[in-house]
Amino acid sequence: MSKAAPNLPPVSLNCAVLTISDTRDSSNDTSGDYLVESLRASGHRCDTRAITSGNLYQLRKIISDWIANDELQVIITNGGTGFTHEKSTVDAIAPLMDQIISGFGELFRHLSYRDIGSSMLQSDAFAGSANNTLVFCLPGSTGACRTGWEGIIKEQLDSTHKPCNFGSQYHA
Repeated sequence: MSKAAPNLPPVSLNCAVLTISDTRDSSNDTSGDYLVESLRASGHRCDTRAITSGNLYQLRKIISDWIANDELQVIITNGGTGFTHEKSTVDAIAPLMDQIISGFGELFRHLSYRDIGSSMLQSDAFAGSANNTLVFCLPGSTGACRTGWEGIIKEQLDSTHKPCNFGSQYHA
C-alpha cells in the first residue's frame, strides 16, 4: 500500500471561460459571469474569457489555442451542447481531447435530472483533458452551469478534496 501524500496547500489554477452563443455578448452573458465569479471565489484565476458563435472551426481554433497555452490548466465552456441542429461543441472539442472523462457527463445528467427531469437527455455535457489541460463543457443556461460547478467541478478543482481530485495534479 502506498504512503499517503502529505497535506499540501490548495492550488490556484489558471482558468479560461468560453461562452458559445449566437445571442450573448458581454452585457448579457450571465452563465459566463457565473463561472468566472465561481472560479475566483474558489481561489482560482480566470483572466481569459471569450464569447464565440457556434461555428465549429472558430470554436475549435479558440479551444486549440487555449489547450496549447501552457499557462492555462482549466477551460470551462458553456453552450452548444443541446439537442439542436446548431449544436457544435461536442463535434468541435471532443476530437481535440487526449482523454475523455466519461463519468462527468453521466454525473452531470444525473444531477440535472433532479432539476429538469427527462429534459436532461438533451444535454451532451462532457469533459476531458488535452495537453495537461482540463476541459469541461456545460450547457449554456446559468442553472446548468450552477449544477455543473456546484455538483462536480468545484470539488474536482479543489486540490484538497478527498479522496481524489483533478486539482492536485498541478502541485509544483
